[in-house]
Amino acid sequence: MSYLIKALITLVIALHVYFMWFEMFAWPTKGPKIFKNFPKDMFTPTKNMAANQGLYNGFLAAGLIWTFFISNEIWKDNISLFFLGCISVAGIYGAISVSKKIFFIQGMPALLAIILILLK
Repeated sequence: MSYLIKALITLVIALHVYFMWFEMFAWPTKGPKIFKNFPKDMFTPTKNMAANQGLYNGFLAAGLIWTFFISNEIWKDNISLFFLGCISVAGIYGAISVSKKIFFIQGMPALLAIILILLK
């Protein structure tokens, strides 16, 4: 796996660890600052729902972390493609349903890593 692919996967991991922290622990305090177009009074009642989403982001990060410990290149690529694909779909869905910015923050790095893996 090339250094560029590893760097992109590391970026995606870092983003999803941040998303996990934000959604699980900082949703009511940081949420209104990040999602300015949402009503401020909705963040506290949706705290548990956001925490559940954060847990899923943590699983995605864990799956990508796992790929750094797989020695077989074919398996490493396949597992990477699976988790990056899940993240790409989530980024596309987020862009359609919430904000186009989500695609560029979440989906684009994962898609770039997918392209580089498929081209190597």
